[in-house]
Amino acid sequence: MYPVSDRFLATLAHSHRVVTQVQVFRTDGQVVDLPHTGGSVSVDRGQTIRRTCTVTSSDVSLIPTTPAGELAVYGARLRISRGIDFGDGAAELVPLGVFRLDSVGGDPLTGPVTLTGQALECVVADDRFTTPYRGTGTVAGAITALIRRSIPDAEIVSLVADTAIGPRVWDVEADPWAAVQEIAAAAGAECYSNADGTFVVAELPDVLTTNPVWTVAAGEGGVYIKGTRSMSSSGVHNGVLAGGENTESGAAAVSYLAVDDDPGSPTYWDGPYGRRPMFYKSPTLTTTAAATAAARLKLRSVKAPNAAGDFSAIPNPALEPGDVLRVVHPDGLKELHQVQSITVPLETGGDFPVTTISAKGDG
Repeated sequence: MYPVSDRFLATLAHSHRVVTQVQVFRTDGQVVDLPHTGGSVSVDRGQTIRRTCTVTSSDVSLIPTTPAGELAVYGARLRISRGIDFGDGAAELVPLGVFRLDSVGGDPLTGPVTLTGQALECVVADDRFTTPYRGTGTVAGAITALIRRSIPDAEIVSLVADTAIGPRVWDVEADPWAAVQEIAAAAGAECYSNADGTFVVAELPDVLTTNPVWTVAAGEGGVYIKGTRSMSSSGVHNGVLAGGENTESGAAAVSYLAVDDDPGSPTYWDGPYGRRPMFYKSPTLTTTAAATAAARLKLRSVKAPNAAGDFSAIPNPALEPGDVLRVVHPDGLKELHQVQSITVPLETGGDFPVTTISAKGDG
C-alpha cells in the first residue's frame, strides 16, 4: 500500500471531502492543472500495462486543433492523485499513477472531453526492437538497460536479490516489455511502474506471511459495501516446471518443479484435485536457484485459492495489487484477501470494486 497517515485510513470510514488532482505535463514544458468532472484509474496486475486512466473534462480547449497543439499533446503525460481534505486546512493526496496521454476527444463546441492514458510500461512496450537485442548480466542491470533504452531518465528500484542471467537475444519486432518480465522472472519477481511512475522489481507477497494493510469490515464504522465469493478451477495449476537451457553460455540445462505441497490445501499436488502442472522456459534461467525462484513465483499466482472473492468498499486510493487485506463479511466470516485489481473513481460516491487473487480463512 502506498504510505499514508493513520489519520487518512481512519477518515476513510467516515464522511469526508474527496479531493482529486490531474496534472498535464505538456511536451513544451508546461505543467497544467486540468479541471475535470470525473474519470477513473484502473490498476490490474493481470494486464500487461498495469495502470490505465480515463479523465473527463468540460474544457474543450484541450482538444488540439492546430499542429502546434497536436505536438504539445503527443507524448504528453498525466499525473493523477486522489485524497482527502480534512476540513481543518490540511489535506493528503495519494498518487494514482503517471500516464502517457494517448487520446483526447469530444465535441469541440460543447464537450465533454475525454482523455485516456496508459502507465509508462507502454513506452517500453511500444519501442519494439528494430535490430536483434542481446540482454545479459544481472536481473537489475538488464532490466535497467531495457527500460532506459526507451525512457532515459526512468527511476528503477529493485527489491529482490540480484541474480545473474544467461545471455538472451530477442529478435526484431520483439516486445521489450515482455523481455523485462522474462528477466524479472529469473529472480522470482515481476516488474511494473508504481503510483509515482517509478519502475519496481519485486516479488508477489505471500498472503499467508504478509501482514494485512487494511481491514475491510461490514457494519457500523466499516468500509465494506458488498461482496461475492466463488470457487473455480479454470486456468488453475498446482505445479510449475520452470527451466532453461542456454547454448550461448554453454550452461547445462536446469529445471525445477514447484508444487502445492500443503496437504491442507484444496489444490494439494498429491490430493484429490489431481496434478495440473504448467510449464515455463527461458534461456535467462541458467542456475537451479533461478529456475526455483521463477517456478515459485508463477505457482503463487496460478494455484487455486481456498476461495476467491470480489467486493466493493469505500475507495482507498492507496491500495496496490498484491496488498493483503483483512475482510470481515456481514455474516462475521473473516478472510485474508490479496488484491488483484482495483478501480479508483475520480468523483465522490463512485464505486470502488476490488478483485482478489485469492482468499484464505483468517482464524
